[in-house]
Amino acid sequence: MKQFALGLALVAASAFSATAQAIPLSELSEYLNGIDRAQASFTQISDDGAIATGTLFLHRPGRMRFEYDDDENLLVMAGGGQVAIFDGRSNTRPEQYPLRRTPLNLILARDVDLGRSGMIMSHDGDGTSTRVVAQDPDEPDIGTITLVFTGEPVELRQWVVTDANGFQTTVILQELEQDVRLPPRYFNIPNELRTRGLTE
Repeated sequence: MKQFALGLALVAASAFSATAQAIPLSELSEYLNGIDRAQASFTQISDDGAIATGTLFLHRPGRMRFEYDDDENLLVMAGGGQVAIFDGRSNTRPEQYPLRRTPLNLILARDVDLGRSGMIMSHDGDGTSTRVVAQDPDEPDIGTITLVFTGEPVELRQWVVTDANGFQTTVILQELEQDVRLPPRYFNIPNELRTRGLTE
């Protein structure tokens, strides 16, 4: 746990050093728009310091899936314009809300444009990493997302979602493997409800 915390601190320390060496927003937008289907191992750090690991599956636009190593029944899924959080320890229906009401919608959008007016709150780099803090100009009350990229080639390495109450969830990615085959059921919330016997 100390190693994860130290690694996070080092990334944050380098990202906070603002210089003119940040990767341009247009290049970052082009990179995000170029992601179609991808997967990566991740480490998640919650606001209370709890650490979890798992595998992220991403299918732009609008689809994402977090599978957790320690609890195979815990699942976060985005698809069909919704986000659902399935708790394997509960027989109740998942917590569910519109994807547009989460800052993750900014990187799952069909056309990511980080240069859009009112979206970027800060944009800086230190020659090693570039840090962008963004909000949805149409939904500024839902919180922000901080994206950390490395360059040569550009790669998304980390994000931090800060919700409307100020609680933060950090996701640190291993290498993002692109152009992978992902079954449609990975992002089908109604199908997951049926599989778990949670349909009415």
